[in-house]
Amino acid sequence: MKFFIDTANLGEIKEAQELGVLDGVTTNPSLMAKEGITGEKNIINHYKAICEIVDGDVSAEVIATDFDGMIMEGEALAALHPQIVVKLPMIAEGIKACKYFSGKGIKTNVTLVFSSGQALLAAKAGAAYVSPFLGRLDDVSTDGLHLISEIKQVFDNYSFETQILSASVRHTMHVVNCAKIGSDVMTGPLSSIKGLLKHPLTDNGLAQFLADYNKGNN
Repeated sequence: MKFFIDTANLGEIKEAQELGVLDGVTTNPSLMAKEGITGEKNIINHYKAICEIVDGDVSAEVIATDFDGMIMEGEALAALHPQIVVKLPMIAEGIKACKYFSGKGIKTNVTLVFSSGQALLAAKAGAAYVSPFLGRLDDVSTDGLHLISEIKQVFDNYSFETQILSASVRHTMHVVNCAKIGSDVMTGPLSSIKGLLKHPLTDNGLAQFLADYNKGNN
C-alpha cells in the first residue's frame, strides 16, 4: 500500500520523506490556508516546493466547478511539474473533466467520493485515483471501511486500473484496516504514519536490551 501524507506543511512532508516510506502528497485549499498559503501565485509556488521534496504523485486541486474552468486550471496545474495529479470534485462536470484529462494522458484524482457508484463513474472516466473519504463517513455514523471494501470489490470485478486512495484517514487503525482490505493508497496526517511505529513491547524490549548491555560494560 502506498503512503501519502495529507498536508501542505513542508516540514511534515520532509519528515515523512526522510522516514523513507512516503509515496506522495495530497493537499487542498483548506490545508493550504491552514499554512497561510493564499493567492494563486503563492499556491503554485507551494506546489512546486512540495514536488521538490517528494518523489511521487502530488494531488493539486482545482477550484472551479464548471467544465471549462476545471480544464483551464487543471492544464495549468499539470504543466507545473510531471508529478502533479489534477484533483477534481465528484460532480458531473468533474467526471467530464476527468474523461478529458485521461484522454490527454494527464493523471487525475477524483475526490469527495462517498459511494461505490461514484467511484465506479470515476473509474469509467479514467481517473488515476479515486478518493473515498473514510473519516468523514465515520463522523456521520457510517462505516467508511465498508465503502473501501465495496469499491475494492467493484474494481476487482472489472480490473479497473484506477487506484483506491483512502482519504480522510484519521489514525493508525484506519491505515491498518485499509491495508487489510487492499486499498492501493492511504492518505492521512503524519501522526497516522508515525503511529505505526509505536508499541509498548518494542519500547520495553529496547529498554531491557540497553539495560543488559550497560550491565556488561560496568
